[in-house]
Amino acid sequence: MAKTILITGATDGIGLETAKLLASNGHDLLIHGRNSEKLSSVKKLLSAIPNAGSIKTYLADLSEFADVSKLISNIKNEYKHLDVLINNAGVFKTNNPITADGLDVRFVVNTISPYLLTQELLPLLGHSGRVINLSSAAQAPVNIQALLGKAILTDMEAYAQSKLAITMWSKTLADKTAGRGPTVIAVNPGSLLASKMVTEGFGVAGKDLSIGAKILQRIALEEGISEHSGEYFDNDSGQFSPPHPDGLNVQKSKEIVDVIEKIINNR
Repeated sequence: MAKTILITGATDGIGLETAKLLASNGHDLLIHGRNSEKLSSVKKLLSAIPNAGSIKTYLADLSEFADVSKLISNIKNEYKHLDVLINNAGVFKTNNPITADGLDVRFVVNTISPYLLTQELLPLLGHSGRVINLSSAAQAPVNIQALLGKAILTDMEAYAQSKLAITMWSKTLADKTAGRGPTVIAVNPGSLLASKMVTEGFGVAGKDLSIGAKILQRIALEEGISEHSGEYFDNDSGQFSPPHPDGLNVQKSKEIVDVIEKIINNR
């Protein structure tokens, strides 16, 4: 049965490879990107895949809360139900780390906007839906001052902290909505895959992107995944594993979520 699946950051890298895989299996896709030309090109590419379902595109810069709000509004106006939300969009290296709101763009794109998007789309996902959050093997304790935009971090520091932060709120949301909300899973799709992010950040070609795409498809569709809501899947080891210890610390996770909600409410 075809699923309706939203993928952010789907115009290249793991997002695009995942979209290709899901399109080939007949699923209806909502494709997000921040470049209109890329979105148009990807829509043509996916629509041409044999057995592809419907392909809808959405333009938004996830570093801009106004764009995120518009994205949410557009999706809510056009859909009453979503089966899967894949929060894939991410930033690692950037020449402009501070947004117009004075926040670190890595935290905004990798952590805060996915939280806002997920919260607002919960009614569409319901109990049967799934939220897949792109985490990473790179996880580091979150500097709350940096999350608030009051401390500047290096690219690697900000990336690793933002990925632990999204892992933390994944578990917190799963616990909070247990029994009535969607399955929420944080996933490390695989270290050093051949994405633009890896090439820019580490100067290496990287491993086959299909490694990441296949695990995202599995988490999105495989039966029995709901039993693992709130857990972290490490594709480097091929199993559900403990994240960084802070990711299992209820109090620290609550502090991070409280800060994220404060930022969103003050936007």
